[in-house]
Amino acid sequence: MKVAIQGELGSFSHEAATKILRRATVVPCARSAEVFDRLQDGSVQAAVIPIENSLAGSVAEHFDLLLTRDVFVHAEFHLRIRHNLIAVSGVALQHVRRVFSHPIALDQCRELFRSHPNMQAIPFYDTAGALRHVISEGWKDAAAIAPKQAARQYGGRILLAGIEDDRQNYTRFLLLNKSKVVGRGSNKTSIAFSLKNVPGALFKALSVFALRDISLSKIESRPMRGHPWEYVFFVDFLRGDDEPARNAVRHLGEVAEFVKVLGIYPAAKIERSGRARADIERA
Repeated sequence: MKVAIQGELGSFSHEAATKILRRATVVPCARSAEVFDRLQDGSVQAAVIPIENSLAGSVAEHFDLLLTRDVFVHAEFHLRIRHNLIAVSGVALQHVRRVFSHPIALDQCRELFRSHPNMQAIPFYDTAGALRHVISEGWKDAAAIAPKQAARQYGGRILLAGIEDDRQNYTRFLLLNKSKVVGRGSNKTSIAFSLKNVPGALFKALSVFALRDISLSKIESRPMRGHPWEYVFFVDFLRGDDEPARNAVRHLGEVAEFVKVLGIYPAAKIERSGRARADIERA
């Protein structure tokens, strides 16, 4: 199986993909839209995308792509984010003056720059890509903040490990493919819907879940492209493909302008057992 990711080999997306689908071949893509293009044209059989980080919040572009593309969520996975300062082999910590990484990674390692004021944070498009750039240039005064897997991928040396400010740093990844078959053990549903801008519309929409004692685990809104000041609501609720969930979605369709089911899948746990991972592979 080929699985597409956004970013370089050695990235957190690469790590998540290999943990979700151990036997898959990972196909790196420069842009998020390319990930969805490859999935839809059949050049890959699956995709793994980050959808939100426990500190930085949601990946807005990926919500927009889930809304507009014909794909389906089959699993989610919570990856513990561990940042490392990595440089060319032989470079000493005291010689590092420039640190490259994704802006979010730089922001999550503020203590590093407070304790090393001579280091300059330089934004780069990707964590693993930053390390690949530093290694390929052979810089002796630079390093990258990247995953441990990137050091193995490109031959870098870890100068400092676990430099993230907050240890409770997780990214939620989604496994996508084109099939809308619901796998066993599915107990979570993601949907998107829009409403008319009239009094009580959101109350009526959310009441379809409250009336059936269905718990919502996430709700947020995104601007609707081509419709200024109109919004799409993205909701995750903790039920699978059962009668209360189906009735709630049907009821929602009576009060919403449109409803799209984005996926029905097993809810992730922070630490997954081998059996849970195997269930994802069979989903």
